[in-house]
Amino acid sequence: MLLCVDIGNTQIALGLYADEPGTAEQVGPPLVRDWRMRTDPRMTSDELEVAFDGLLGVYAGRVTGIAALSTVPTLLRELRLLIDRRKVPAVVVGPGVRTGVPLLVDNPREVGADRVMNTLAAHRLYGTACVVVDFGTSTNIDVVSAKGEFLGGALAPGIEISMEALATRAAALRTVELVRPRSVIGKNTVECLQSGVLFGFAGQVDGLVRRIIAELGPKAGPVTVLGTGGLAPLMAGESETITEFVPDLTLLGLRLTYQRNAAAAATRSPTPAAG
Repeated sequence: MLLCVDIGNTQIALGLYADEPGTAEQVGPPLVRDWRMRTDPRMTSDELEVAFDGLLGVYAGRVTGIAALSTVPTLLRELRLLIDRRKVPAVVVGPGVRTGVPLLVDNPREVGADRVMNTLAAHRLYGTACVVVDFGTSTNIDVVSAKGEFLGGALAPGIEISMEALATRAAALRTVELVRPRSVIGKNTVECLQSGVLFGFAGQVDGLVRRIIAELGPKAGPVTVLGTGGLAPLMAGESETITEFVPDLTLLGLRLTYQRNAAAAATRSPTPAAG
């Protein structure tokens, strides 16, 4: 089984795929299991290993390969240390790893590995130009050409950190549960906050997506707009432009990258299996 690990600034996502040896690059099969845990940038490789093993449970001994990324620099080193203690092939996405995604931006090294994985997976799934809206610590809106090229995008403060900042800076306000209020016009402080955050962010996303599609123009062909990330299930239902929801998009990109680099991963010094 292939274990995919996506270490983000807020959460760590794990996904387990039942890949078979020699599988050609393809989208399927579906995830066997997936898990999420909160990111702590102070965790050591030993703590990561204990946490991963605890989540994987009975699957821990069945991991035959690892594909991973980390957008948290302190945890990237610990992740590599963890992988180096294992005894399975592994790919850690970073400079030098073949992804097949051309980065048509001013400085390709500035593009996070998670954005590259989303680009790869979105194009493989839909085969069209895509706009990927990733609701994470920041709200990333990435643009993919019909050829699978990463064209750039837009970054905005994430929903959760925006709510936390508002509660911290405004004495009369507090953090509230992020659920859909009864109406856009809130009748109490909690509903007013929920309305402003939920519908406000949906409007922000829709505005940016419409501008992006207009800028791409008709030459781009059909454009698929998809949502992913921890809050995507809630936000996708309120957005007028998001038509697809793919919760495991980044993990799928990791899986495809592992397949592309499988030969190199198999010949690296023996090690791996997180969990």
